[in-house]
Amino acid sequence: MVHPNHAAAAPSGTSRRAVLAFIGASLAAVPLLDAQHAAAAPDAARAVGLDDPAKKEIAMKLVSSAENSSLDWKAQYKYIEDIGDGRGYTAGIIGFCSGTGDMLDLVQLYTDRKPGNVLAKYLPALRRVNGSDSHDGLDPNFPEDWRKAAQDTAFQQAQNDERDRVYFNPAVQQGKADGLGVLGQFTYYDAIVMHGDGDDPTSFRNIRKRALRTAKPPAQGGGEVAYLDAFLDARVWAMKQEEAHSDTSRVDTEQRVFLRKGNLNLDPPLDWKVYGDSYHIA
Repeated sequence: MVHPNHAAAAPSGTSRRAVLAFIGASLAAVPLLDAQHAAAAPDAARAVGLDDPAKKEIAMKLVSSAENSSLDWKAQYKYIEDIGDGRGYTAGIIGFCSGTGDMLDLVQLYTDRKPGNVLAKYLPALRRVNGSDSHDGLDPNFPEDWRKAAQDTAFQQAQNDERDRVYFNPAVQQGKADGLGVLGQFTYYDAIVMHGDGDDPTSFRNIRKRALRTAKPPAQGGGEVAYLDAFLDARVWAMKQEEAHSDTSRVDTEQRVFLRKGNLNLDPPLDWKVYGDSYHIA
């Protein structure tokens, strides 16, 4: 879901999935935390997670800044284009792809809830093109019909629900299991959105396994900052394995900025850059 102005250099962010955890509410107030200080925060302070509505809104804006060059994530229900990454059409608030199966699941859910909708007729074609970059049976009208469907609140809700089921909720659960705060949960979510959670070496689960070779998460007695550094190192390695994802600024000038400031709770104000563009949440 990369804005066309950045398509040549920016990661495509097309595969999806999710994994995150709870939060250190008091940690964000401490500037420039080191691993020892972050790890020392009492468990009782971890009251808020990325699934808190305000934090979830921040997460959606952060992902949208990288995927769509905009903080207006709700404007992306209607987004659709082929960004040339081998995954066919990329569309919607989380970059559902015709070539990776999640777009098929989304349209099937929408059709289960609202038979006869404008996208239902594309289900056979979506089954055929799954696993490829083909538009066979989708062109020429699928993008226009997608944008029509995006005006339907039932389709918007289906996008929200599939985002949560496939990506956001699993990310939060894994993050909580690892004892991570809001920022850590977000690093998991952003990784699963881009890389998915399959068996390939660059999937979320294998990025996490790579990080675990270097550091332990808080749930295993490790320091949170040290572990997140290791996870982001593993994430950067995975991104560089694919040309479409090789711009690592969503890690370097976004997530690491928050980590270096010790803002493990993702407390506003937040300032970051993605692909050279600056963003701010007050």
